[in-house]
Amino acid sequence: MHTIKSTSRRRLGQAFIGGVVIAFSAVGASYAQTSGGSVRTIKIATAAESKPLSWGAIGTEPQGYEPDVLRAINAKLPQYKFELEGASDIAQETGLATGKYQIASGGYFKAPARAKQFLIPDNPVGASLTKIYTRKDSNIAGLKDLVGKKIVPVSAGGGIYRFITKWQEENPGYKIDVTASSAGVPYPDRLKEVQNGKYDALVLPSNLGEQTVIDSQKLAIKASEPVSIDNTYLLIHRSDENKALLDDVNKVLKELKNDGTLAKLSQKWFGENIVSYIK
Repeated sequence: MHTIKSTSRRRLGQAFIGGVVIAFSAVGASYAQTSGGSVRTIKIATAAESKPLSWGAIGTEPQGYEPDVLRAINAKLPQYKFELEGASDIAQETGLATGKYQIASGGYFKAPARAKQFLIPDNPVGASLTKIYTRKDSNIAGLKDLVGKKIVPVSAGGGIYRFITKWQEENPGYKIDVTASSAGVPYPDRLKEVQNGKYDALVLPSNLGEQTVIDSQKLAIKASEPVSIDNTYLLIHRSDENKALLDDVNKVLKELKNDGTLAKLSQKWFGENIVSYIK
């Protein structure tokens, strides 16, 4: 984000530092008073243990790249009050489908199954570098090396499953045994399953906090070079009421990319400008 010059930008910066709910409540109250309109509360599920993308269990203020982006969006949309809550993978998508949550963020790819089930903004929230995680003594370096290997099951209908199956279609000489699952096993447990030999490899976006887990748990796990680069998106509960929310969020995401906000937050949380990879 460019240097903060205006009073409104200074308020945005304060929202990032602390008192987020209070700051947004004040913005919403001001909007209601000046416009005469009501402020709609939007419950949002964020990834609970994917540092630095997003982390913070229920009852803990979510932190990370996507929570900060959501706060930046809310600061530009005073007609809404965003309430963020950490949730597991399976709880996120289940809650979004049932309407418990209106928005979910968790480094999601735009997959056909998701596009049918949820509303998805055209403008991405970020970009993801997909890597293969293996034991340090493994000779697996790319997708071709996964032939005959045991791979940790991937989310049914998710971007990784779609990516691997599409790659196989384009490379029929290589048969990779990949299974889909909706079990929602946490990423740290998946990495440990590779460590203990239950599986040979885990294919995941690298922005979900894998390296933090590897370092903190002292796992003998290594990451490959990126095998795919994909845009990531917010998911919105599909309803007529949320069509306006979709348009509003989509518009602001474009503004935040153009004014440098996404790049600055990316540098803050990932140590690099992942936004530069957005296609």
